Amino acid sequence: MGEIDILLGLQWGDEGKGKIVDALTPEYDIITRFQGGPNAGHTLEFENEKYILHTIPSGIFREDKLNIIGNGLVIDPSVFLGEIRSLQKPVTELVNRIIISSKAHLILPTHRLLDAAYEESKGDMKIGSTLKGIGPAYTDKTSRQGLRVGALLSDNFRETYYIHRQRHLNILQNHKIETDLEESEKEWFEGIELMKKFRIINTEYFINRSLDEGKRILAEGAQGTMLDIDFGSYPFVTSSNTISAGACSGMGISPRKIGNVFGIFKAYCTRVGEGPFPTELSNNTGIKLRDSGHEYGSTTGRPRRCGWLDLPALKYSCMINGVTSLFMTKADVLTGFDKIKVCTSYKINNSFVEELPYDIGAEVEPVYLEMNGWKEDITGIRKYNKLPAALREYIDFIEKETGIPVNIVSVGPDRSEAIIRDE
Repeated sequence: MGEIDILLGLQWGDEGKGKIVDALTPEYDIITRFQGGPNAGHTLEFENEKYILHTIPSGIFREDKLNIIGNGLVIDPSVFLGEIRSLQKPVTELVNRIIISSKAHLILPTHRLLDAAYEESKGDMKIGSTLKGIGPAYTDKTSRQGLRVGALLSDNFRETYYIHRQRHLNILQNHKIETDLEESEKEWFEGIELMKKFRIINTEYFINRSLDEGKRILAEGAQGTMLDIDFGSYPFVTSSNTISAGACSGMGISPRKIGNVFGIFKAYCTRVGEGPFPTELSNNTGIKLRDSGHEYGSTTGRPRRCGWLDLPALKYSCMINGVTSLFMTKADVLTGFDKIKVCTSYKINNSFVEELPYDIGAEVEPVYLEMNGWKEDITGIRKYNKLPAALREYIDFIEKETGIPVNIVSVGPDRSEAIIRDE
């Protein structure tokens, strides 16, 4: 009997999940995605090439692995079309490596228009949506008005599409949003025709049969725990469950079939868009982190907000997800600081707390512990005991506070720049 291991982000997204999935893929037979959509941007770099995936699992670059787009996703056919083209592989080759759930939902061109309209109507209360149509697509799903991937195999798909389209246009009449759909629909339907070349099946059966056959599966999460619709910094969150429990509903598996839960976190914190961020550094240190880490959204291109590691938030994410192993990314970005800081608690109304408050956007003042930094270039290091002592002390502190081992330390963007701790 096989097991599913889950890999997910523990912060506000952009933790470097794509690279780690790619590095772990040789140990698995199948890689799956279980939630989110083209608001995700998983970046992989190898052989002097850079790739950004939005919907397709990050195991696609390993030729002998199968990749499943699960039922918990919302899929934009035009984005899928662009991704397939960016892979620069024959479609005849890729159709054997990608399976799409018939129960995943489709993002329509009008969903993107609705997204823009809803965001605009919020005025000063904007949440920083990626405007990819994610929220409106999940809203249709929840209100039982969604259009699922399985429907595109029916003879009357276009008629069904136009019914949904008109319903959205009726809503948009109340908003001042440009609704010329001709060009976007052309690409969207081209993406639909491409999707029809792939296997569209009830993936929950396939996944469970694969487990019965002893196959090893890695489930790849998108966004991050602090963007979870229930447990994130609401309302500045995404529209799906980004936590480990979301893998069960996003793939159709029992919790009993989950093995390890790998939690990825940056050596510091970043956030794209609006919303609370207790350790944000609106100064030269924050700018240095952004410049050193090339912190710009892979999906939106927006500059990321940067700050020191938030330990209460990290411990909260570990608890919610049942994390069994921690992977630290971008340790190299902290190189060059004389001192680094870690938020160990919050000061709220003159009280010190280590738990995340109901409203993390309220008057929350981070309380910091200062630690020694390091100056050595670590990008060429491949053995843990060769890392600077100050970095190892930093990692030891995180392990002690969370009670969870840090088993991988990433020291650069390339797939080869990762230290796997043998001990």
